[in-house]
Amino acid sequence: MLRCVERVAPGPAQESVWDYPRPPCLEAVTECLRIVFCGETIANTTGGFRALETSHPPVYYLPPDDFAAHALEPAVGQSFCEFKGIAAYWDVVSDGKRAVRAAWSYPDPAPGFAPIRDFVAVYASQMDACYVGNEQVQAQEGDFYGGWITSKVVGPFKGAPGTRGW
Repeated sequence: MLRCVERVAPGPAQESVWDYPRPPCLEAVTECLRIVFCGETIANTTGGFRALETSHPPVYYLPPDDFAAHALEPAVGQSFCEFKGIAAYWDVVSDGKRAVRAAWSYPDPAPGFAPIRDFVAVYASQMDACYVGNEQVQAQEGDFYGGWITSKVVGPFKGAPGTRGW
C-alpha cells in the first residue's frame, strides 16, 4: 500500500529532491568531490556531475582518471536504468581490502547522459567517507540508488524500506 509522502520545504540555500525532474537531468559540479576508502583518498575531482531525479538525493559521477590507478577493478554483472542505460560495476580496492560492486559506470549511456560516459559513481555507505566540498555526505538508505545526502538537500528520500512505490 502506498503511503502519502509529504515534501519537506527547503530552507535558504537548500533544494528539495521533490523539485528534481523525472526523467532525471545532469548538472556539472565544480565543488570538490572526494572519496576515502581504507584511509586513502582514492578519488578527488572538481570535474564531476550529479544526476538529479525526483525523490532521490543526487548521485555523483566522477571522471575515471581522477581515481587512484589501483582503486577500481571490473566486477561481474550489470544492471539497466531506463534513463541512463546499462551500468557496469566496479570493485573498489585499497590496502588489500575490497568493496565488492561498490561503484558503477555507464560505458555507453543513453544520449542525454553522454557527458558521464565512463564516469564512476560509488555507494557512500561502502566507503570510509565521501565529501561534497568540505561536507561529509550521508549515504542514501537502501544501497540501490546510491545518492549522496548533504545539508543542501531535503527529502524525504526514496530508498528506505517501504519507499519503492513512490
